[in-house]
Amino acid sequence: MKRDFGLAILRVGTASLILTHGVPKFLKLIGEGEIEFGDPIGIGPTATLFLAVVGEFLCPILILIGFKTRWATIPPILVMLTAVFIVHAQDPFGRKEMALSYLVMLVAILIMGAGKFSIDNK
Repeated sequence: MKRDFGLAILRVGTASLILTHGVPKFLKLIGEGEIEFGDPIGIGPTATLFLAVVGEFLCPILILIGFKTRWATIPPILVMLTAVFIVHAQDPFGRKEMALSYLVMLVAILIMGAGKFSIDNK
């Protein structure tokens, strides 16, 4: 019971925190006008923004409710790896720390799953 409660806190907390970054990106994606966004992997700003929205908005919603949780951690893990090792590669550790923290939490969720208090468990 304690483990499942801890997993729920980890899952809901992590997803909620990542959503604070994903919601503005989602709003930018559905907004009108030219999309100005970074292109760290060379696929174009619109495609990059779309992938960021998948990893920081859509998948965190799935993680939050505990639906297909392990699969849903993979896109945000890839986004965080990109943030740490490409976008902030030359930055000091303090600039990478948030993405690294999210990465650690997401990997823990990937390994342990959603727990009892999730749709996956129903």
